[in-house]
Amino acid sequence: MNICIVGAGYVGLTTAAVLAELGHRVECVDRDEGRIERLNRGIIPIYEPGLEELTVRNRQSGRLLFSADVPASMENNEMIMIAVGTPSGEDGTADLVYVRSVLLTLAGAIKDYKIIIMKSTVPPGTGEWAERFLLGRDVPPHKFDIVSNPEFLREGTAIYDTLHPDRIVIGSSSRAAAEAVRSLYSGIGAETLITGRAEAELIKYGSNAFLATKLSFVNELARVCEAFGADITTVSAGVGMDSRIGSKFMQAGIGYGGSCLPKDVSALIAASAAREEDLTLLKAVERVNQTQVDVYVRKLAAVAGPLTESKHVAVWGATFKENTDDIRHSQAIALMKRLAAIGCRITAYDPLVKPAIEGVEWMPSAIDAAAGADALVVATGWSELVGPDWNKVKRALAGDVVLDGRNVLDPAKLASAGLRHVGVGRT
Repeated sequence: MNICIVGAGYVGLTTAAVLAELGHRVECVDRDEGRIERLNRGIIPIYEPGLEELTVRNRQSGRLLFSADVPASMENNEMIMIAVGTPSGEDGTADLVYVRSVLLTLAGAIKDYKIIIMKSTVPPGTGEWAERFLLGRDVPPHKFDIVSNPEFLREGTAIYDTLHPDRIVIGSSSRAAAEAVRSLYSGIGAETLITGRAEAELIKYGSNAFLATKLSFVNELARVCEAFGADITTVSAGVGMDSRIGSKFMQAGIGYGGSCLPKDVSALIAASAAREEDLTLLKAVERVNQTQVDVYVRKLAAVAGPLTESKHVAVWGATFKENTDDIRHSQAIALMKRLAAIGCRITAYDPLVKPAIEGVEWMPSAIDAAAGADALVVATGWSELVGPDWNKVKRALAGDVVLDGRNVLDPAKLASAGLRHVGVGRT
């Protein structure tokens, strides 16, 4: 197949590299000429394990191309995949301004039949709206089909997830168009579900909303464990042994973040409210996540003493999870901002990023960040931060408190180094 992918961001670039690896000719286009120029020089704008190697290999083979000429690419390719961002508006709704811009360009570029694939995460009903949009700009109905094909990538494992998905979801009113999209993934042995467009859109939102619910549930359960002197790691393991529940996403911590879960939960709440449906459960999921940082701040004050201007706190980790450079909706950053607002001195370290945060001093190494601190918070589960030389950490710290923001540290190892391990819901 010859495919034009509009959007050279996280989803678009990853999808382009994988589809080229499967043997398709893929042209990834973006109006950001600087980004395209860097990609053509082999500079990858995002961090994702394995993406650089895959991109370089397929560029060299000639199957993967990058261009800033969006209309020309649309005209020259039989499939157009939309993979642009859908950020949250102030009211939580998904902002479709970039999707609309792509469709506007596409309306003037359709000369022959095109299959338009919506890879961007969009609210239910967007496929129908996009069809009306093109028809309203005099694009004949026989010249296009719109297909919903949501992505289910996890940052840090996106290449593996694309090549080994749990399922491939394709939503279309045209069986022929759906089968054509299915053929894109013929080299992948995953079950394919063909649905209507609204169902496909809701499968994406429903999946992320459920994962967010599971995370907020285990975080709230950790608070209950704390109240009764139980250990959340044992409780969550036991709950997860139930095959109806499962053990994944049962790790208590400072809360979920990233580019997907917070945005998609808010968008589903807003889209449902527009149809007069009040999603009380998902609103509670958001409230739990928003207050999770408060739980850890209170815990830190309880074990390390009052959080005042004289308190020096080291924070390890800024990205919302390990193996990514994504800091969107990062709970680690929310925690730093909260501590800085209180007046604490904050020294921080992350293996990939150093975002500008008022009151936070970035250090060149984890040990440098810990030096002289009264307490250490491990806020992201990078392997470098989970398994350091704890004796060296103890010598660097002025205090002995290590707050485990991901409940991933080994308390015995910390204790042997003379450190106090503090989690939430841990005994």
